[in-house]
Amino acid sequence: MPGDPKQPTPRRVLIVAGEASGDLHGAGLIKEMRKIHPDIEFCGIGGNCMRDEGVRLLAHASDMAIIGFKEIVPKLGFLRNISRRIKDLLRTWKPDLVVLIDYPDFNLNVVARAAKKSGVPVFYYISPQVWAWRKGRIRQIKKRVDRMAVILPFEVDVYAEKGFHVDFVGHPLLDLIKTRLSPSEARRELGLDESKPTIGLLPGSRAAEIQKLLGDMLDAARIILEEMPDAQFVLPLASTLDERSVKERIAAADLPITVVSGKTYDTIACMDLAIATSGTVTLETGLMGVPTVIIYKVSRIEYWSLRFIVAVRHIGLCNLIAGKTIMPELIQEDACGPVIAKEALAILQNEEKKRSIKAELSRIRESLGSPGAAARAAAIAWNLIKG
Repeated sequence: MPGDPKQPTPRRVLIVAGEASGDLHGAGLIKEMRKIHPDIEFCGIGGNCMRDEGVRLLAHASDMAIIGFKEIVPKLGFLRNISRRIKDLLRTWKPDLVVLIDYPDFNLNVVARAAKKSGVPVFYYISPQVWAWRKGRIRQIKKRVDRMAVILPFEVDVYAEKGFHVDFVGHPLLDLIKTRLSPSEARRELGLDESKPTIGLLPGSRAAEIQKLLGDMLDAARIILEEMPDAQFVLPLASTLDERSVKERIAAADLPITVVSGKTYDTIACMDLAIATSGTVTLETGLMGVPTVIIYKVSRIEYWSLRFIVAVRHIGLCNLIAGKTIMPELIQEDACGPVIAKEALAILQNEEKKRSIKAELSRIRESLGSPGAAARAAAIAWNLIKG
C-alpha cells in the first residue's frame, strides 16, 4: 500500500551504453543492481540486452555506433536530438544516479557534463581506453565522474599516475562467457561436421565494420579453402546487424559459411581459429582459448592521424594485457585476403604454435581476476545512490 514503510523506495538510474559490448555489460550490471534494490527504474541508451532487462530506451545502441569522422556528419542532427532528450530527462525525471559505459565522447561531453550541472552523481563502469590514446581525458574524467570501475588490471596504475583512484572489479566477460554445449555438440547443433577444421569469421557489430572488413574475410576464406579443402566456416551474427544483408553478401561470395544468430559463445567454442575485427570479441575468443587473427581498417586520414596520438603498440586486448603479440594483428593494407589467410594457415597448420597460443591465453584469463565484476560494480553504484 502507498506509504508502507516496508516497501522499498523507488530509485531511478539513467544508463548510457552506445555499443553492443556496452549493452551486454550494462544488462549484467542492471541485473545485479536489481538484486540489491528490486524497484530501480532504468532509462537511457542501450541495445536489446538492456531493453530485455527493462530499460526504457531513448535510443538504440545500434543507432549510436559511429566509426570515424565521415560517419559523424550525417548523424549530427540525431545526436543533437538525443543530447537534448538526455538533458530534459535529467531535469524532469530526476535520476538518482547516472551510469556510463565506455562510449567516451558522448558520455563525457554530453551526459557526464549535463549530470554534473544537475547535481546527479556519475558512475563510469568500463573505462574509456585512455591508456591507448588521449590520456589528457583523465582530467575531464576527474572533473565529471564521481566513481570509476575498471575491468583491466593495468588501468588502476594508469589513473593513479594522474591522481585519480579507480576500482578494479575484474572483467565482466568472466561471468558472461558460458557455453551449453561441448565443441563437438555445438558443431552438431549448428549443422557442422565434427571432424573438419572450423574457422570463425567475426566481422564486428557495426554496419561500417561489415562494409570495410567482411569482404576481406571472405577473400581469406576462399584462399584458405584452396589450401584446406575440408575447412568449414561459421559466422556468429551480432544482434546489432541486419541478418538478411549479411547473408546476401555471403551468398554472393558462394562460400560454405554458416551464419548463426544467437548462441554466440557456443559458436565460438567450436572454432579452431577465429578471424576477428579488433574489439571486445577478440578478448572473448581469447578467454575461450581460441587462437585469433585480428584485423582492422580505418580511412587513410584517420590512420595517419592516429599514428601520432596512439600510445600503445597493440590493438588487440589480449596482446595489450600480455604486453606482447600473442594474436597476429593486421591493420590497413595488411588486413587483406591473402595476408589474413597466410596468418590463419600458419596457426591452423602448426599444432605447436596453436598450443603455445592457447597456453598464453590461459595465463591472460588468470590475470583478469575472479568472476563477479558486475556484482562488485553494482555495489559501488548502490553506494552512490544511497549517498
